[in-house]
Amino acid sequence: MSAPHIKFNEQDQPEFFKVVRKRVNAHFKEKNISKYANFNMKFKTFFMITMYFTPLVLMLTGIVNSVWPMMAMWVIMGFGMSGIGLSVMHDANHSAYSKNETVNKVVGFILNFIGGYPANWRMQHNVLHHSFTNIDGYDEDIEKKGIMRFSPNQKRLGFFKFQIFYAPFLYGILTTYWLLVKDFEQIVRYDKKGLLEAQGLTKGKAIIEIIFHKIWYIALTLVLPIYLLDVAWWQVLLGFLLMQFISGMILALIFQPAHVVGETEFFVAEDGGVENNWAIHQMKTTSNFANGSLVFSWLIGGLNYQIEHHLFPNICHVHYKDIAPIVKQTAKEFGVPYYHNKTFYSALVSHFTLLNELGTGAYDKRLSEMNTAV
Repeated sequence: MSAPHIKFNEQDQPEFFKVVRKRVNAHFKEKNISKYANFNMKFKTFFMITMYFTPLVLMLTGIVNSVWPMMAMWVIMGFGMSGIGLSVMHDANHSAYSKNETVNKVVGFILNFIGGYPANWRMQHNVLHHSFTNIDGYDEDIEKKGIMRFSPNQKRLGFFKFQIFYAPFLYGILTTYWLLVKDFEQIVRYDKKGLLEAQGLTKGKAIIEIIFHKIWYIALTLVLPIYLLDVAWWQVLLGFLLMQFISGMILALIFQPAHVVGETEFFVAEDGGVENNWAIHQMKTTSNFANGSLVFSWLIGGLNYQIEHHLFPNICHVHYKDIAPIVKQTAKEFGVPYYHNKTFYSALVSHFTLLNELGTGAYDKRLSEMNTAV
């Protein structure tokens, strides 16, 4: 099976992306700044890595060796883990951290220290999600295998009417599932889709690498604390799962309100193609949120500027707030949508409202009425 491919409509306002790309490039040239990591990004890298590893070192060295202080360490590690995922490895695995690809690979390798596998992440996120955003059957971020309904193009099952209630739990176990199951499932699936070759991998090599990295990760973050800490093994396990739950919840609640909200659109590839060109498609399927909150944006890796990220994934996220006005103005000139929720809270409300409507069928009913009216 060949790698997935969809034909975008090249006749659909191709000037939009040409103009916005020219203006963004001019911004960096006129300011004489690099598109890659600056001091702010390097400091953030240090900050997030320190937040994750310092609590672990304090536990492993016995400085923290009682239940409640230990639990506090796991909580901090949960925030550090999500910070690394959102702010550090994300840019590196997009080749946006440095123009030196070796640096990107070294920094991107840190994903192994939080239980993931970089090659899988690049295939799911860079190839499938960024290329085919919100396209049913292609974008794995909206494919939940009959557990949840993230698109109106997916079959609605009866129990989906409860998905607004059980979604937070599933979001919380996101990284635990990824650690134990998802990477192995993905390798088998990506091998069938012909994606491994582009990563320089075979299925056998990838599985061996995944097993090796997960063994030392579990040994470092779970087995060693159980062995060294003077607390019950189940208390350490509880702390480890708490860390995973915090990280999973944060990651899900940052990524989902960028695409699965009431404002964005969902597509099906008909005859191997979609109606818009790639850039217009990204604008219709992506939404920003809380762009006025500088501290929040700093902590989540600039991913509240999801539109800018999808148009320019190879630009380091510390520059998104500066190029956002350029993108927004150009979109306005071309009559292209630029979706934005003013606050993170409103983005979450939009996301969970859509989940409820997709689960109960209210979305389908409203869509049917609109089509009938037309």
